Parts: sequence; structure tokens; C-alpha cells
Amino acid sequence: MTDLPPTGRFAPGTFTPAPGAGAPLRMLLTHARTEAVLTMRNGEQVLLTLLIPLALLIGLTKVSVVDLPEPRVDSLVPRVFALAVMSTAFTGQAIALGFDRRYGVVKRLAATALPRWLLVGGRVLGCLAVVALQLVVLGVAAALLGWSPSAVGLVWTVVLAVLGTLSFGAIGVLLGGALKAEVVLALANVIWLVLLLAGGVVLTADTLPPAMADVVRLLPSAALTEGLTDALFRGTAPALSTVATLTAWGTAAALLATKTTKLT
Repeated sequence: MTDLPPTGRFAPGTFTPAPGAGAPLRMLLTHARTEAVLTMRNGEQVLLTLLIPLALLIGLTKVSVVDLPEPRVDSLVPRVFALAVMSTAFTGQAIALGFDRRYGVVKRLAATALPRWLLVGGRVLGCLAVVALQLVVLGVAAALLGWSPSAVGLVWTVVLAVLGTLSFGAIGVLLGGALKAEVVLALANVIWLVLLLAGGVVLTADTLPPAMADVVRLLPSAALTEGLTDALFRGTAPALSTVATLTAWGTAAALLATKTTKLT
């Protein structure tokens, strides 16, 4: 037992509560860590965000199902990286937000001391952490398959990964914040599959008919894939159109999401 002071009483203020919000940076990092851990604990999310890109990387490198420039692993890595970013930032975020709204998680978080900007910032930072982990795992696997990127290409990859995550994350929030969870689940997966097969990831714009190629080049999936291909395969800086396309999609989605996102 704790000994009492000679007066028989504790000093004034010993047990006085000190209510108030915590330090913003600490709250941000805690919220981001929670979001990242919850994402990685979800088996469906891990399958979508890591195992499928990893399987495609290894499978398409070893088996010539699709005609690719040689060395195959070098031409595959930009596409798989783009797929990983799209899976986590768009599909994963949209589905997670849709079901968080359904179960009242977002509404309860909004009623806490966490400010709105921190709720969004924590999700974004957590998403970036998951994307970083994905790219490291995929990069190590690619290196074991013979991939050897340049230092400049890796720097541009980091820039494009951040820009792509922000852009696809905004689109994911737009979808997951406006529709019912079941609709989000179905629609997000359908959009992911369409963008994978015909959105400039598996089939690049150069391999499509001219009319369709012009449309595909305007999609964020094609822009991210093309930018990563420039950086990692061709050894050049991404085109300005790549940055402009990703920025335009992200900005438009973010502005629209602020008007359509619901707490429940």
C-alpha cells in the first residue's frame, strides 16, 4: 500500500484529472498504426493487396502467358507495383470505409477528440504504410527473379507511389463514403478487375485499338502504370501527362468526396 503523507492526506491535485486532446502528431501516428494493423489483419485485404500481385509477378515471369518485352521481370514490375497501389488505395480503402460506415465506426470516431483532418490523415498515412510494405515485399521478390532497378528509378517510384496512393485513395473514399457497403463491395471489385484487364495494367494503352487507347490513357491506372514503366523499365523521368492525370483524378475525387461522404 502507498504510504500517506504526514498530514494524512495526499497533496492537492494528486488525482486531479487533466482532460483534453493528446498531441496531434501522437494521435495521427496512433490512428495510422491502427488503420494499417487492421488492414493487414484482414485476410481478404491481404489476398487482394499482396498475394494476388505477388502471384502475378512470379507466375507471369516464369510462364509466357502474355507477350512481354524481355527481360520479363523488368517489364512486369511496374505493372505489378501499379496493381498493388490500386488494390490497397482504391479497392481496400473503399471497402473498408463502406463497412466502417455500416457498423458505425466512422460515426463514433467522429464523436471523439480526433479532429476530422486527423481521421482522414490517419487513414491516408496507414494506407501509405501498407503500400510501402507491399512494394518492399514485391521488390524483394522481383530482385530474387533477376530485377535490378536503377537508383533514379527507385526515387521516381517512391514519388509515383505516393501520388498514386493519394489519387486512388481519394477515389476509394468517394466510392466508399457515398454508397451502401454491399454496393461498394461489388462495385469496387468490378472496377478493380476492369482496370486490371483493360485499364492499362495488364493490357497497356499501346496494345489496344487507337480509339480505346485514347480513353485508357486518361485513366489513373494507365497513368500510374506508364509512369512506373518510364521510371523502372525505360530509365526515364515520368511524363508530365502522368503526373497531371493522377493529380486531376485525385483532386476531383477529393473535392467531390467532401460533399458526398456520409458518416453512416
